[in-house]
Amino acid sequence: MKAKVAVLISGAGTNMAALLFASKLPSCPYEIVLVASNNSDAEGLKIAAAEGIPTFAMSHIGLDRAAHDAVMHEAIVEAGATYVALAGYMRILSTGFVAKWDGRMLNIHPSLLPKYKGLHTHQRAIDANDTVAGTSVHLVTAELDDGPVLGQIEVAILPSDTADTLADRVKMAEYQLYPKTLADFVARDSNPDI
Repeated sequence: MKAKVAVLISGAGTNMAALLFASKLPSCPYEIVLVASNNSDAEGLKIAAAEGIPTFAMSHIGLDRAAHDAVMHEAIVEAGATYVALAGYMRILSTGFVAKWDGRMLNIHPSLLPKYKGLHTHQRAIDANDTVAGTSVHLVTAELDDGPVLGQIEVAILPSDTADTLADRVKMAEYQLYPKTLADFVARDSNPDI
């Protein structure tokens, strides 16, 4: 039986698409049961719908953080998800929401955590004269970008890189890392002997 995953997005949904297409492989131990967003215009919702995945959108505008998170939580539970994958979900989550999904919510972040939590990670790596950047998948905790790291991929920083050119290559690494890390995590979670 495949693990049921809800994916939360805010925009284009490219990491969600990587997770979704990986889930179509016969050996994948998870399936996407919902793609939800705080932005009803998120392009990723169209991708999910075209692939037959249920979608849900609720704007956060006019709602306090806890109220919005409660609506999202209800949609996730109603879809039957037992895991949540954040994929470009540009909202800081309430501690109550994080607690409800403790140990079952993953996020992808465009840096080699614990370096460069938060925004502008590529420019910060370039400004620091780092030779590598990268991406990390981690468990979500109440502190931003601070949960245990489950997987990372390094990406070389070229002398000619700008934040945008580096971001493009890091995205390619993300599309490899997130599906594999999620698959390994749910497989290990359902069979601790792995």
